[in-house]
Amino acid sequence: MSTAEVKAASEPEPGPGDDAGGEVVMAGPDPRPDGAAEADAAAPDRHADGPAGSTPPTHRLRRALTLTCVLALLLAGAGLLLQARQLTDTAATRNHALTDTPATTRVIGDVSNTLGKVFSYVPQDTRVTEDAAKELLGGRAAGQYAALFGELKQRVADQKLSLTTHVVRAGVTRLTHDTAELLVFLDQRAQRDGKPATTAAAQLSITAELTDGHWQITDIRAR
Repeated sequence: MSTAEVKAASEPEPGPGDDAGGEVVMAGPDPRPDGAAEADAAAPDRHADGPAGSTPPTHRLRRALTLTCVLALLLAGAGLLLQARQLTDTAATRNHALTDTPATTRVIGDVSNTLGKVFSYVPQDTRVTEDAAKELLGGRAAGQYAALFGELKQRVADQKLSLTTHVVRAGVTRLTHDTAELLVFLDQRAQRDGKPATTAAAQLSITAELTDGHWQITDIRAR
């Protein structure tokens, strides 16, 4: 056996796992310090929902909507409280025409009787009407009536005029313990001696004041 044959016989034949180029790649332990691999495995995915520890966009939107709803409810509640306070502390609640039926009925009765007396007369005796006006009218209404009736009295006697006034409807628009405002609808029937009677409707705004237990008309305005 030659030297070449001996050398060939002494070299092992390549196995199935040997690299074709003659290099064998060996798998060894991780050269990084102990625990580094475990830390990488346990670390959260920093790119899934943004930086670590940040709130996801869906949660932020839900929180913003919740705060908006709470704010809207608070504002609505504050508005209702303000309206309730206004209703309990306005002139509407001090207007006894809305709550005091006996007082409302009384002022309507006094004012209606006064208007029926001071706006009704006959040519034979106008003194009755004048006396009623002096007793039942006050303030600006008394001065207005005195000036008007002073001019009318002579015509009533000369033309034999008569006038009858009836209150058809009256309503109190405002009432306190000593003042009242009313809206009154009248029917008036006028007649000259020997001629047919004529009928007319009138509408008055009345202001009255409580004086010595009686409602006295202090202002009369035609509407």
